[in-house]
Amino acid sequence: MSQGTKNFDMQRAIEKAQAVKEAYQGELMAKENVVGVGVGFCHKDGIRTDTVGLVVMVSKKIPRTQLEPEALIPELIDGVPVDVQEVGEIKAH
Repeated sequence: MSQGTKNFDMQRAIEKAQAVKEAYQGELMAKENVVGVGVGFCHKDGIRTDTVGLVVMVSKKIPRTQLEPEALIPELIDGVPVDVQEVGEIKAH
């Protein structure tokens, strides 16, 4: 795959993730523990990957088995991977 093709695919992935963010940000922000939604690179086992996705920031990561069904964040939204990242509490100064 050429560099130009890689860049084009990356741009398309970013645009799709941004569209999903626009469509679902309100719904995701309404979930308990969610403090932000963005577009970025997904992480696996603490290491950044080259996969662009929706980044859902939570104050504290809670195991899926301990969450109520309505609090669960999908792993995929409209074909875009979702990465839940613990960021702590966000406070304005």
